[in-house]
Amino acid sequence: MVPVRRLNHAVLYVRDVDRAVAFYRDVLGMAEVAREAAGRAAFLRAPESGRHHDLGLFAVGANAPSPPPGSVGLYHLAWEVERIEDLVALRQQLGDVGALVGQSDHGATKSLYGRDPDGNEFEVMWQVPHEEWGADADGAPILPLDLDAEVARYGGR
Repeated sequence: MVPVRRLNHAVLYVRDVDRAVAFYRDVLGMAEVAREAAGRAAFLRAPESGRHHDLGLFAVGANAPSPPPGSVGLYHLAWEVERIEDLVALRQQLGDVGALVGQSDHGATKSLYGRDPDGNEFEVMWQVPHEEWGADADGAPILPLDLDAEVARYGGR
């Protein structure tokens, strides 16, 4: 067995590449690094990424159906931010564009959930410093997120 190191990038099918690129650029700060397949595929990089690209977007057409709820497939992607204060700004940004669909305290991580214009769900999370995981090191609770309390506790790190 050869173990993998980490997820390098994700690729999503979208109805309109330009619309999807604009969303990921304007809301999550990604930059387009390449456009291929006669403009039907775009590759984006997160601002502090050391990878060629973090996200690929492949157009499948305006009338492409969405998977039915409860079907097998990808649930969401998780993007990590450096500071818990970043979640405050992102909660506002996601809310402003109607993309915020939830927020949770998972113990070792604090998370916001959003949907892109094609309904692809994603998570934006901040990870608690490893030495402070405590009982959450071997668990993944799903609790309500009190972001103001978490910023008061972990802010400025």
